[in-house]
Amino acid sequence: MGGVRELAASFVVSGPCGVAVRDRLKHLTPQDERVLRAVGEHQGALASRDLKARCADGLEHGADTWAARKRELTGVSSSRIAGAITKATHDQWALARRCQAAYIQNLAAGIKTLRHRLSLPVGEKGTKRAAGGYRSKSEWFRKSRRLAMLEVRHTAAVADWRAGRVRVVRGGKRLLNTRHHLTEAQLTEDEWRQRWEAERWFLAADGESGKRFGNETIRVTPDGEVSIKLPVPLAHLANTRHGRYTLTARIAFAHRGAEWADRIEANRAVAYRIHLDTDRGRWYLTASWQRPLVKTVPLETARARGMIGVDTNADHFAAYRLDRHGNPIGGPRRFFYDLSGTAGHRDAQIRHALTRLINWAVRAGVAAIGIEDLDFTNEKTREKHGRRKRFRQLISGIPTAKLKARLVSMAAEHGLSVVAVDPAYTSQWGGQHWQKPLATPRRKMSRHDAAGIAIGRRALGHPVRRRTAPPPHDRSDRAGHRTVQAGPGTRGREGTRPPTTDRPPGGPSPSGKRKRGTSASNTVRDAPSTHRWVQDSLMHTG
Repeated sequence: MGGVRELAASFVVSGPCGVAVRDRLKHLTPQDERVLRAVGEHQGALASRDLKARCADGLEHGADTWAARKRELTGVSSSRIAGAITKATHDQWALARRCQAAYIQNLAAGIKTLRHRLSLPVGEKGTKRAAGGYRSKSEWFRKSRRLAMLEVRHTAAVADWRAGRVRVVRGGKRLLNTRHHLTEAQLTEDEWRQRWEAERWFLAADGESGKRFGNETIRVTPDGEVSIKLPVPLAHLANTRHGRYTLTARIAFAHRGAEWADRIEANRAVAYRIHLDTDRGRWYLTASWQRPLVKTVPLETARARGMIGVDTNADHFAAYRLDRHGNPIGGPRRFFYDLSGTAGHRDAQIRHALTRLINWAVRAGVAAIGIEDLDFTNEKTREKHGRRKRFRQLISGIPTAKLKARLVSMAAEHGLSVVAVDPAYTSQWGGQHWQKPLATPRRKMSRHDAAGIAIGRRALGHPVRRRTAPPPHDRSDRAGHRTVQAGPGTRGREGTRPPTTDRPPGGPSPSGKRKRGTSASNTVRDAPSTHRWVQDSLMHTG
């Protein structure tokens, strides 16, 4: 076991700090839609221009340049709209920088692997820790050319990073490339153009505490009336006072509606975003607000009532319930989902599976769910796994980041904590120590089910293996408690049942009768014995 790496400590994941709810804007008039399109197009053009200016500033950005950009936008919109646009621009630029850093790290990992394999003789076998040489000279040659290509990309990416250059596409790079593959995407040019323009619109406003109903730009009253503060060039489209346009649609948030109403009636900040779903031709309004940071429960409190260990796989969650001592309770549970199809379908599948998992955890009475702290960033490289294309597609399809965020958010609504554990060796050790002992003719144990037990035990602070080695001195517990499932103060102990009499092991019973008669044949069995175990009275000597 000298090659086993040190395991990271388990921890309770922090709860969600934000809330978002959405409702459809129904029964909009043609004039309402024209106004929304005009406002979105105008502010979208301002956002594109501001993003271009921010990218041009690069690392030279400061408070003065930010203020100058905001003053320029204020003249053609309003102060609040300009603030929302500049803030969104900075968030988008920061996201592009993080993606650029991840891209550089991915290139560096691929270059390191290629250099190692190219330095080995052709045909040399690899180990579990490192890959071997390439199979043939032709493959070695192709990989050497790929190494040169990756080095060129890495040099260019590092140069962009140091210069502060980022490349951002408002509307999305994927949708932009779809313009060249309309047949494969089953879109016409007009349909693509409508989707492209809708993605580049800007119809959002940040909330303001102390302002009426928590937002001055997009205001929603408690009875569901929606009104928009129009920018200066579009003020002639207003249908109410103070340059505002009131929509005919009314909204009513079915989910968290009471919480939203409490916030706006207290004039607390609520941010809004209006967007168009071009596929369905529907308009939606999304409300979001921040929650105060809640201190996470201590780890010991989360472990007090047991744990449900969850192993994440490509098509299902394998879950197992454990008591606080780490003992499995009941049988394995599996919650299946399908990650094929569109992003909306995948998100719905994950949400449905997590809902069933959380409902089961609530019925079981546990206080926490244990899950692996997965991150496949370094595992998706083409160079690390080579021909294992299906495996790379498998781990790339597991939405680890979105899954953890959604699980934490949904579990917090039911008062459940989420404990993240180190994912190292959970499948290997779970299959080694738990798969075979728990398998019965009526219960099939998979390696994933056993991994769920390993994850749950690690979240509870217990080793994965079922028991420690026997005491070194003799068969008693003089050297310490034999098991690791329960502490020394727990009632009960591990051992065989006390004998019914004081007879030596293997000797006849005091009555001289056998407890069970010999069978007459192999097919006829004796009736069940009616013998009951009775504790003999203690003998007293004078």
